[in-house]
Amino acid sequence: MSVAVRLPLQVFFEREARHPRQPFLVQPIGGGQVQALSWGDAAHQARCAAHWLRAQALPQGSHIALISKNCAHWIIADLAIWMAGHVSVPLYPNLTAESVAHVLNHSEAALVLVGKLDDWPAMAPGVPHGLPTIGLPLCPPGAFDFSWTDLQACAPINDNPAPDAGDLATIIYTSGTTGLPKGVMHSFGALGFAATYGTELFGLGEGDRLLSYLPLCHVAERMFVEMASIYTGQTVFFAESLETFLTDLRRARPTALFGVPRIWTKFQLGVYARIPQKRLDTLLSLPFIGKRVGHKVLAGLGLDALRIALSGAAPVPEALLRWYLRLGLDVLEVYGMTESCGYSHVCRPGQQKIGWIGMPCPGVEVRIDASGEVQVRSGATMLGYFKDPEKTAETLTADGFLRTGDKGEQDADGRLRLTGRLKEIFKTSKGKYVAPAPIENRLAEHAHIEQVCVVGDGLVAPIALCVLATVGGDDRQAVRNSLERWLEQVNQGLDKHERLRQLVVVKDNWAVENGFLTPTLKIRRAIIESTYGAQLPVWSERSETVVWQD
Repeated sequence: MSVAVRLPLQVFFEREARHPRQPFLVQPIGGGQVQALSWGDAAHQARCAAHWLRAQALPQGSHIALISKNCAHWIIADLAIWMAGHVSVPLYPNLTAESVAHVLNHSEAALVLVGKLDDWPAMAPGVPHGLPTIGLPLCPPGAFDFSWTDLQACAPINDNPAPDAGDLATIIYTSGTTGLPKGVMHSFGALGFAATYGTELFGLGEGDRLLSYLPLCHVAERMFVEMASIYTGQTVFFAESLETFLTDLRRARPTALFGVPRIWTKFQLGVYARIPQKRLDTLLSLPFIGKRVGHKVLAGLGLDALRIALSGAAPVPEALLRWYLRLGLDVLEVYGMTESCGYSHVCRPGQQKIGWIGMPCPGVEVRIDASGEVQVRSGATMLGYFKDPEKTAETLTADGFLRTGDKGEQDADGRLRLTGRLKEIFKTSKGKYVAPAPIENRLAEHAHIEQVCVVGDGLVAPIALCVLATVGGDDRQAVRNSLERWLEQVNQGLDKHERLRQLVVVKDNWAVENGFLTPTLKIRRAIIESTYGAQLPVWSERSETVVWQD
């Protein structure tokens, strides 16, 4: 498939001209009310803001930070920054003040746009003294140097800026499972390449609807929501809060939805909270009735209109994919990295092979080197890491391939299966190497296991640390029995040196807020291992196969 790559602003200006009154962004504003902004509305506000930004006489290509949860004005502000000739630097909306300070200083931000946030007082101390702040609509109470009203008082720019494909568009700071986040630099050409080719895969168009709820500062939501809506004309609905999520989902009735595995698991657990698993399994197995039951379950979640359901950022348990298939929903896995605009591999509808991610996206070259590392190259590859040429040289090969750090293999049709991370492999005290990720994926298929981390560096045998989900009213003994049977079953499928000695149910809730998870809900292995490190040898000596942390 060969298509002409178009750049983001070019496509946006075409939509503004072609259907200015068509709904673009639907923003909850509290009390069950929403504000709908058309393409013309969004363009007008972005053009006014761009005028104000230009009037600040900043050097061309200045870096402007954007700190906000997902909302309509996140996208409008991003467009305004580009129209003014600058570079957008989005930050996660739940960073510590220390992390905010690091990103703002490292990125050399000249301005900070502040939008919808849950705990701005905790983040605000991270803004360096003297760095101007601008409050967007829905911003928290506080003292900002300028307001969105100030920016809207300017006349809209009347030109259509056309940056070059090679110009820097954005710096995306990775959440980082270890160490400080790195600033991934992407050009307009890279965003355009991924968006142009990616949106051709699924045939989405102006009648389709998206729900935006994962962080827009992350590459997946940036591409699947912001870029995809611009390139296809879809309407974007925003989630107001965790408490209103199901209401927001039912309002949007999305026809396309991107989720991380934990979200798809949450949907499943929500269903089981209303109907016991065994009863649902029985109903789904019935001829004729099963299909209607599956549709009814999806309708209750607000997912009955879904045509394209995608999952990425982490592997999906095979049992979960099969469960959705029984409901009548084909959840397709996607694979990509911040460094590749999230554009690498995707399962095609009707061509899914359980356990395999899918084939390379159009325009993506793939190779697996002698160490088993997956390496990719396309027009969506990053320019490099901001102010870190050494790390850039480590990550990009001399011939332009991106070193993913993931180990994998391909089948005869080019589908990819990941077998672990190069740097996550650990060695037991017996000198045997263990790759934790495949074992974790298998364990996570159990309905009670919400999060899991396999550890074992220096131990006689690996141990799995688990956070349990609440399912029904099972007592501890019933859960213990179920986990013991599951551990035995999983171990039977592992090589002898990989077999788990224990499952340990920890007391902590692993969350973004307490540092156990990244903002994209990946486990931080280093934090988990340091938190429980002193207890691992003690647990390893116990005779029980399932242990509850005291």
